[in-house]
Amino acid sequence: MTTKKYYAHSCDFPETEWQLLEDHLKAVGSIAASKAAHFGAEEWAEVEGLLHDLGKYCPEFQQRLRGSNRRVDHATWGARVACERYKNLGILLAYAIAGHHTGLADGLRLDRPQSITPLSDRLAAPPDTELDEAWQSEITLKPRPAPPTLNMVEEYTGKLFQMSVLGRMLYSCLVDADFLDTEAFYNRIENTPLRDSSFPTMTELKQQLDFYMSQPRFNATDGINGIRQRILNHVRRQAELEPGLFSLNVPTGGGKTLASLTFALDHAVRHGKRRVILVIPFTSIVEQNARVWREALGPLGEVALIEHHSAYDQEKQSFKDPDSKDKLRQAAENWEAPIVVTTAVQFFESLYANRSSRCRKLHNIANSVVILDEAQTLPVKLLQPCVAMVAELARNYRTSLVLCTATQPALRKDDNFSNGLENVRELAPEPQRLHAELERVSVAHVGALTDEELLDALLVQGQVLCIVNNRRHARSLFEQLRQQGEAAFHLTTLMCARHRSAMLEHIRGRLLEGLPVRLVSTSLIEAGVDISFPTVYRADAGLDSIAQAAGRCNREGWFDKSDSRVNVFTVADDWAMPAELEQYAQAFHRVYRQYADNLLSLDAIRAYFSEVYWVKEQQMDAPGILGSVRQLEGIPYEQMARGFRMIESNMLPVIVPYDREARSLLEALAFADRVGGIARKLQPYLVQVPEQGLKALLAAGAVQPVAQEKYGYQFLELVSDSLYDVECGLSWDNVTFISAENSVL
Repeated sequence: MTTKKYYAHSCDFPETEWQLLEDHLKAVGSIAASKAAHFGAEEWAEVEGLLHDLGKYCPEFQQRLRGSNRRVDHATWGARVACERYKNLGILLAYAIAGHHTGLADGLRLDRPQSITPLSDRLAAPPDTELDEAWQSEITLKPRPAPPTLNMVEEYTGKLFQMSVLGRMLYSCLVDADFLDTEAFYNRIENTPLRDSSFPTMTELKQQLDFYMSQPRFNATDGINGIRQRILNHVRRQAELEPGLFSLNVPTGGGKTLASLTFALDHAVRHGKRRVILVIPFTSIVEQNARVWREALGPLGEVALIEHHSAYDQEKQSFKDPDSKDKLRQAAENWEAPIVVTTAVQFFESLYANRSSRCRKLHNIANSVVILDEAQTLPVKLLQPCVAMVAELARNYRTSLVLCTATQPALRKDDNFSNGLENVRELAPEPQRLHAELERVSVAHVGALTDEELLDALLVQGQVLCIVNNRRHARSLFEQLRQQGEAAFHLTTLMCARHRSAMLEHIRGRLLEGLPVRLVSTSLIEAGVDISFPTVYRADAGLDSIAQAAGRCNREGWFDKSDSRVNVFTVADDWAMPAELEQYAQAFHRVYRQYADNLLSLDAIRAYFSEVYWVKEQQMDAPGILGSVRQLEGIPYEQMARGFRMIESNMLPVIVPYDREARSLLEALAFADRVGGIARKLQPYLVQVPEQGLKALLAAGAVQPVAQEKYGYQFLELVSDSLYDVECGLSWDNVTFISAENSVL
């Protein structure tokens, strides 16, 4: 037995209060094992936990804890031992161990930029320290830890992809366990409260939901509410089905939001799932959907549900101070809560990420129910990687996933989608019949319209919604309508979410009172926004977008179908349409020629998606992610993360002090020690700004960092009131911001 003590973490107290390295390694191993147990890899996760800080068993690192400035690589030693002892699966552990601070590296040196030293280089380099053999008397490694049992596909490259996912999941368990144990140590030392990880159970949440759904308004038998109730009852009965892949093919207005929650909780309780994750396509409707679910969960909603998207993504902060990362570690969610509402960007980019801040939550997806809302919005250029990840989560990580949409994309193998999903079970009762029953509008293409002709058409309508594809076009139409009277309204993502919510509430009130409303919006209103107009004008787009626009028309069935029109038009004036959207519009026109009389039928929608995917088949994995893994020793984790970007532009968040709550939160932020909760509460007050525009705003003094000495440029506040319009949101009059206007939303 050694008498020398080795420490993992130091503090300002005597060494007797420091955290022993043996204690830290064993604790991390135990925590990581408990997390990996949900996908059968507990023994391998324990090994990586025991080895991750092995390099701290050296005098050089111990001197660093006592004030030495010498940098010490304390991660590579554990990676070496993993490879020596455990061969092939040891390589997966080596990726995680070597990268538990720096991130998952590429396995081999490539001819592309690499910001992290490849794993092969680190393993081959001579050690910069000698490892004290004392570790072997304190740490016991199992000679043959039981490997996870994976359901492997037949294709070799597919198997390698599966191994890359396993490596990322093991990494997630390790970095989360490391963070949690380190946090707990410093909380004890500083006498601060420990992390509260107690949440309502799935059973308690289901009971609360059952109580909510027992209200008389959920027992309708006639009209649209009767149809919604029939859908809900049928979907709940399907919760008994074995876990796996599902689809919920319900037309817009059919009550998908609550039906998906009831299925998810019923299914979770029946099959022992840990949490429910709602994945929403756009940040613009996160707050709305979260509000509906919170209301349904009653008093448990506030404590059980978290919202998390990429608003404060540390990797995308171009103005960050190196020291500010540690200040924000508390803001990084690990998704321990039983209900998570997030975005498709956060969900899928995290599943292909290589940094600890994005990956630490991944293990909590295992053994959960995931609702993929509006699945048709997944970007075609990344569709194959998205579909492959969905299939793998269901196949090997005990996850049930529901493709929930009004316009079900043809992502199944039996829809002639290459490498499509298999064994997808439909939850809705007779989708073909439902689409016929819930068809409340007539759709027609009315040809090309100039702005002058479009404005004339809008002005003769008392209540009308117009959706266009370009922010500047929407703003221009709104400004011209506003000059004609006070019934003009505008929606754009240049408004913060709280502003949009307030605007929508005001508009709904006017609609219910029968007052004039002429609303001009970008496509953000199509993503599940609960609003209903008797007439809608929609600029050329894909059929899925047109179907979503139709969902904002006669939503409650108050008008006759023939009087509820969705008028699709071609923009005759010089307003640029994004090139990719133009391809979808062309696909719509081809389908329109065949299905003009029944554009919203399942047959038309299936034909449209088949058209889009057939044309785009060679572009559905544009970065070449799935074929990039050619050997276990060469998993290109960094390249995969770099290539998988659902949003290409480098958008950064600006906090808008829109109301008293926002100003109070900003004031609290300046003095806070821990910012996670405040950062989450500030999310409804963010507007995403392109990096070029943000630099200009900073240079002009219109945006300033909050408590820069503490957070660097992590939190940026709009301090120029003149740039935020009460009807249009953030102004983009300066030509330096023109690049942002290409955004579809």
